[in-house]
Amino acid sequence: MDKTTSGWLNGFLGVLIFSGSLPATRVAVMDFDPVFLTVARAAIAGLMALALLLLFREKRPARSDLVSLVVVALGVVVGFPLLTALALKHVTSAHSIIFVGLLPLSTAIFAVLRGGERPRPAFWLFSCLGSALVAGFAFSQGIAAAPVGDLLMLAAIVVCGLGYAEGARLSRTLGGWQVICWALVLSLPVMVLLALATLPPSFAAIGDPAWAGLAYVSLFSMLIGFIFWYRGLAQGGIAAVGQLQLLQPFFGLALAATLLQEKVSPIMLIVTVAIVGCVAGAKRFAR
Repeated sequence: MDKTTSGWLNGFLGVLIFSGSLPATRVAVMDFDPVFLTVARAAIAGLMALALLLLFREKRPARSDLVSLVVVALGVVVGFPLLTALALKHVTSAHSIIFVGLLPLSTAIFAVLRGGERPRPAFWLFSCLGSALVAGFAFSQGIAAAPVGDLLMLAAIVVCGLGYAEGARLSRTLGGWQVICWALVLSLPVMVLLALATLPPSFAAIGDPAWAGLAYVSLFSMLIGFIFWYRGLAQGGIAAVGQLQLLQPFFGLALAATLLQEKVSPIMLIVTVAIVGCVAGAKRFAR
């Protein structure tokens, strides 16, 4: 298998794993506090990341990489998990997955800002159209019903796009899986302390589905998915493999409908397809 094919395969596996993140988070926050869930998943993944780095005797990152690693940690280790966990206290995972359709666009925008690229005007046309579709969908569902959840999801997409773009840029020199591992280890001391501070007084009321959700987001969403994802970006190219994120809303909606028995309305599917089209057009004109 050549390097490009391996990159696409790794990227696809990463997206497939990430697609279960929101449904698993939705299940977990039914019993766990969102803040505890966020720090606990990061602490668990951080301990596993530390073990991997020690096992393979990885060299420490250069000082010049520390700022980028902090950005990655704030974006994908803390920011996105916390904001989505808080949002899923107000909206369903099926509803939140609509916003995930904007994640490739968010990543592309930050790649432009960080990489100094100058996309053609058509890029911004698709960008504005996709954003308008998301805003229109939120209003059509009744903005008074869960405005907090929608705003939290939008904020989550912004910080995650920054974390993806920064991590993808850093993976060119530091290595794919090493980026997320070092970001997790960098945040580990704080996450462990916060996990202990927010520990539930009792675990008696925590059901098996919530434990399964915590296990999934800790092991797969926080670590294994990123190992495949950043490796895919490094092997196959950020611009090319990054387009695989367009598949994530479809996988997520399917999981929400089959595992959580959440209703996926026709308008959700229509908006998701429209957003994917907008993001695809924006990616085409990104350079």
